[in-house]
Amino acid sequence: MMKERDGGKALLFENIVGYRTEVLSGMCGTKHRLALAIEKTEAQLHAAVNEAIDRPIEPKVANDGPVKEAVDSPKLSSIPILTHYEKDLGPYIASGIVSAKSTDGTIENVSIHRMLVLDDNHLTMRIVPRHLYALCRMAKEKGKNSLDIAIAIGLHPSVLIAAASPAPFGVSEYGVANAMMNSSLTLSEIGDSGLRVPADSELAFEAKILLNKEVDEGPFVDLTGTYDIVRKQPLVEVTRVYHRREYIYQALLPGGTEHKILMGLPYEARIFQAVSGTVPKVKSVNLTSGGCGWLHAVVSIDKQTEGDGKNALMATFGAHPSVKHVVIVDADIDVANLQDVEWAIATRLQADKGLVVIPNARGSSLDPSANQEDGTTTKVGIDATRTLKKPIEKFAKARIPE
Repeated sequence: MMKERDGGKALLFENIVGYRTEVLSGMCGTKHRLALAIEKTEAQLHAAVNEAIDRPIEPKVANDGPVKEAVDSPKLSSIPILTHYEKDLGPYIASGIVSAKSTDGTIENVSIHRMLVLDDNHLTMRIVPRHLYALCRMAKEKGKNSLDIAIAIGLHPSVLIAAASPAPFGVSEYGVANAMMNSSLTLSEIGDSGLRVPADSELAFEAKILLNKEVDEGPFVDLTGTYDIVRKQPLVEVTRVYHRREYIYQALLPGGTEHKILMGLPYEARIFQAVSGTVPKVKSVNLTSGGCGWLHAVVSIDKQTEGDGKNALMATFGAHPSVKHVVIVDADIDVANLQDVEWAIATRLQADKGLVVIPNARGSSLDPSANQEDGTTTKVGIDATRTLKKPIEKFAKARIPE
C-alpha cells in the first residue's frame, strides 16, 4: 500500500495486527505539504531552508511534554517497526532523528540515520563520516567507550528537514528547525545526559552508541532503490523509551518519494545558494526523482556570459558532494519537466564545449556503480545553456499564435 500510494496522499494505518499503535506514512510526501507545514509557498522553500541554516534560533526547553506521558523499559518488538523489502536484514527505523553532544557539551548535532533493530534493546545504525561520526571519534579520543544519544520519532516536518540539512558542524539542527517553525519548537530533556528531543515527539529512546562494539548493518534499500552493501557499524543500546500514551509510529518508505524529498530539499537549497554566488541569477534547482532525489541535479540560470554555465556546474558539485550528474539550463527551461530538460540538451549542448568529466571524485556510497568502500565516482556536468554567440531567436521554441 505504501508503495502504491507513494508520492500521493499520506496514509494512516489504524488496525495493525498484533499492535495497538497506529502507523503514519507519507506525511512529507510532497513539497506542497512541506511548504504548508512551515507556512510558505513551494517557491519559498529553498530560501526558507537557507535562512534557517544561516540564522538558527535556539528553541525553548520545557521539563515536560507529550513525549514524556509514558516511560517504559525498552521492548522494541512492541513497536510496529517495519521490514520494508524482501532482502532487508530486519525491521528498520527509517524516519528517526538522532541527537548527540560532544563530551564537553558544547556541540549538539541532530541527524537522520537508518536504524536496524537487532533485539528488544539493541540497534545498529549507519553512521557516514559526517557530524555524528566526528562526535563518536571525539569521544573515543577522550577514552570513552560509549556516546549517549537520544532518538526521536514522529516529528514536525521542519525537524526532519533540519536534521537532513548541511548545517555546519557546531550548529544545532534544532535551532535550524526552530527558525523554520517561527520559534515555536519546544525541546525536553530525557534521561540524565542532558540530551534533548522535541517535546511533542510521538516516541523517543534514551540510548548509547557502544564505540568498541560493531555488528553487521544491511543490506538495506536506501535512496537509490537498490540494496546498499553490508558494513560493520556500531552497536546501539536502548536504555529507556518515552512516548505519548496513544502515540503514532511515523514510518517512511526507503527509496520512496518522501525519502527523496526530505533528503534532497535541504541540498537543493544549498545548491541554489552556492550557484547564486557564482552567476547573477538562479531561477530553480531540482534534484530529480529519477536521480534518486540525490544523484542528479538540474539548475536553471539566467546566463550573462559564456562561462556562467561551467561556473554553475562547479558550484553545484561543491555544494552537494554526493551529486553525480549535473545539467545547467537556461531560465526558460522548467527544471521539473525532464522532457524540457532533454530538449535543452538536444538543442543547446555541443559536447566538446559543454561536457565536463571529473574522474575519481568523492561521490555517494549509495551509488552501486561507484566504489562503495571509499565513495569515489566519476562525475559528469552538462552545460546545456544556449551559446551567446548566436541570436537568441535560434533557440526559442516556436509558438502558435492565439
